[in-house]
Amino acid sequence: MTRVSGLEPVSLFRRREIWIWLGLVTLAALFPLTQPTTARLLMTMQMFLLITLATNWNLIGGMTGYVDFGHLTFFGVGAYTVGILMTRSKEVLFAPQLPFWQALPFAGLMAMLFAFLLGMATLRLRGPYFSIAMLATLLAMRELTRLASPLTGGGAGLDLPPELNRVQEYYITLGLMTLSVGLIWWIRNTEFGLSLLAIREDEIGAEMRGINTTLHKTVAFSLAAFLTGLVGGFWAWQNTYIDPDVVFFEPRNLEMIMAAVLGGLGTVWGPPLGAAVLYWLREFFWSRFLLAHLLGLGIMLMLVVLFLPGGIVGLMGRRGSVSLASLWQLRPFASSQQEENP
Repeated sequence: MTRVSGLEPVSLFRRREIWIWLGLVTLAALFPLTQPTTARLLMTMQMFLLITLATNWNLIGGMTGYVDFGHLTFFGVGAYTVGILMTRSKEVLFAPQLPFWQALPFAGLMAMLFAFLLGMATLRLRGPYFSIAMLATLLAMRELTRLASPLTGGGAGLDLPPELNRVQEYYITLGLMTLSVGLIWWIRNTEFGLSLLAIREDEIGAEMRGINTTLHKTVAFSLAAFLTGLVGGFWAWQNTYIDPDVVFFEPRNLEMIMAAVLGGLGTVWGPPLGAAVLYWLREFFWSRFLLAHLLGLGIMLMLVVLFLPGGIVGLMGRRGSVSLASLWQLRPFASSQQEENP
């Protein structure tokens, strides 16, 4: 049987991608050894967190086409899980005072459990109905945390024990980013990832091909929530204080979506690239146009949607960001080549 033309080079290209990524991560790991200022270290950490959030959102919003306007809900669930488990306040009903490393896994698990239960209802909706339902969930969760003061501290918030070690925090954010991007890369190159892309292109057609769309959407939704919950839990520990307005901060929700759109929806490297570009553009606008920096970012997003729908990765025309339709047609293409070249 003749080898299928074009499949092996793509495989080699994808392997090269991950090695380049690991090389960049290694360089990032050496950054603290240069003894940067605390401000530079914090800025780099914030960029890593935005990359992680955008990558996680892309798993459900970019790869399945279910645009989630309330993904910050899972960030908040993770943050409050760590906050409640680590708090020492006597006014909180449940305060086991766990150390951070014991509390953090529960942040991801609670966010994943909440996403699984929420997804059973909301993932039955499609298009703008799902987006509106998730936005309503975000707003409702902010009010619930404010009302559940015996558990969450209400509007007064929760104080977490300070354990400030910026270098340690830097490596945690680097690890979360590496885990998220590496996982998305792996998913994108599996049957599961191709099924998610098929759901995005034509969900009814995917069902007719035998794909269990409900299962695939729920798994992707829960996995994205788990990783986002870990980020929220870490952020609460790093910030040492949380309240409903600080945790459920709408601009953070908007930024992760903007980063994914700017980089390229449904791609592996688009959201990380878009998040990095967006972060430094945000810092540029904020430092020079303090009162109008959100206006500048909003205009930029409008221009991207209107004139660059494929994002930065689409503009570059990389083989790793071929159209979703061509990815879905990869298997029929292989079969036809095999029949023509026995």
